[in-house]
Amino acid sequence: MTNKITKIGVLTSGGDAPGMNAAIRAVVRACVHYNIKCVGIYEGYKGLIENNMVELDARSVANTINRGGTFLRSARCLEFIEPEGRKVAYDNLVKEGIDALVVIGGDGSFTGALKLNNEFNFPVVGIPGTIDNDINGTDYTIGYDTALNTVVDAIDKIRDTASSHNRLFLVEVMGRDAGDIAISAGIGGGAEEILIPEKDDFSIDRLMESLAHSRKTGKTSSIIIVAEGKKGMNILEMRDYVHKHRPEYDVRVSVLGHLQRGGAPSCTDRVLASKLGVGAVDALMEGLSNVMIGVSHRKAVTVDLNIALDKNRKLDRDLLRVADIVSL
Repeated sequence: MTNKITKIGVLTSGGDAPGMNAAIRAVVRACVHYNIKCVGIYEGYKGLIENNMVELDARSVANTINRGGTFLRSARCLEFIEPEGRKVAYDNLVKEGIDALVVIGGDGSFTGALKLNNEFNFPVVGIPGTIDNDINGTDYTIGYDTALNTVVDAIDKIRDTASSHNRLFLVEVMGRDAGDIAISAGIGGGAEEILIPEKDDFSIDRLMESLAHSRKTGKTSSIIIVAEGKKGMNILEMRDYVHKHRPEYDVRVSVLGHLQRGGAPSCTDRVLASKLGVGAVDALMEGLSNVMIGVSHRKAVTVDLNIALDKNRKLDRDLLRVADIVSL
């Protein structure tokens, strides 16, 4: 990148995640630090196409670090999928004098940013904002820690009633095709079994054996964590199967759903979002583009967007071993 940066656009795209507002705030205030302008783009790529933008300053983002969701809002945009839509978006960026774009979101959002860069050589930097923690090249994504705390709090409450009524609870958590929320919340919540997409050795027979073992060791209630992207039976089919073959269990299902996305971000997510927001502006001022700002060993790092989108990201196998040992 050879052109001087004088104005940066920022948008949030895809599913919302606690801490997105903190990231926007950090981007805006880093722009103020560098004495450049910052433009907020409403409703993600949809706002780019519709030219729905507003200039932001330090006061515009006051009292936002503690708010969940995203005040810039987010939306799916089918028009941006098509080359014609991206051309309109690019033309609006040029029309508004925006020199570079910061995209806060997940893999779908990064894919859009990558296409914008490839087709128009427009400088883009990504910030990973998704509760799923499914982005390659970063230890954690914004919103993941808050979602974990929400899930563990729900599991603790569910366990109270499970213990009181000798019930088996199947608890479905988010994560799409990644089991990060399920495995960490399952360990933190003391689950007896954790079913995730990456654990390909799972079978319904293994679950039944686990329940039989629990009965023999004196357990009268159990919590089973099920990742929404788990292959095989869905959670309702699993409930019916267990009820049929282990009638001594009063089987209940709890789908936590979108409550995992909501709530004020944790301190960890606020700090992470602030670090990555500043890092995104730093990267653009240093002439970098087509990268994501992630975190590795507590340090902000730059990662090529193509690497960030690599679907071969692996779950921490040590955590799987820990889960097997402590769930006895």
